[in-house]
Amino acid sequence: MRLLLGGVDEAGRGPLAGPVVAAAVVVHAGKEIAGVDDSKRLSPSRREELAPIIQSQAVDFAIALASVAEIDELNILHATMLAMRRAVQSLRVVPQQLRIDGNRVPALSDPWAAIAEALVGGDGLCPAIGAASILAKVERDRIMIQLDELYPEYGFAQHKGYPTRFHTEALQRHGVTPEHRRSYAPVRRAARQISQSAVHE
Repeated sequence: MRLLLGGVDEAGRGPLAGPVVAAAVVVHAGKEIAGVDDSKRLSPSRREELAPIIQSQAVDFAIALASVAEIDELNILHATMLAMRRAVQSLRVVPQQLRIDGNRVPALSDPWAAIAEALVGGDGLCPAIGAASILAKVERDRIMIQLDELYPEYGFAQHKGYPTRFHTEALQRHGVTPEHRRSYAPVRRAARQISQSAVHE
């Protein structure tokens, strides 16, 4: 019987806006899905092409997120662990091994806790983690494109919430949206500047 391997990864720890998204993917060990790699090494169009292939060829997969409110309440590390836990515990199939990208394992209940291990740089080393990184990134990009329709002046579709010059200047001009992470220093500064400007007007 072929070994089942699970991989978990996230997308969206660094941006100033939007949720953090995690994905968990279960595959047959040694039966790689063609083209899968660390999502950061792939173009957006290639990730979009691979996502439905991963979903159709994986033994199981799940995608979950932690909201902006949860990021601000918990901090980004704990919110990431929460999103990962939600993704893992949404799987219907329990693999023999579960590898988590990074140096931490989220707090998992059994049977997940007994099989989970952290793997630094796992998105480039473990095909299951690479597949999870693609699903997480594609889902988060879709969320940010949807937010761009609500807040077109911020350019979310282009930078996906990362602190580009355009984004930070838009924050200073237009203020903070409900989708911005107020616990992040650039967002706090922008909110403070806007409030101070309002007081002096």
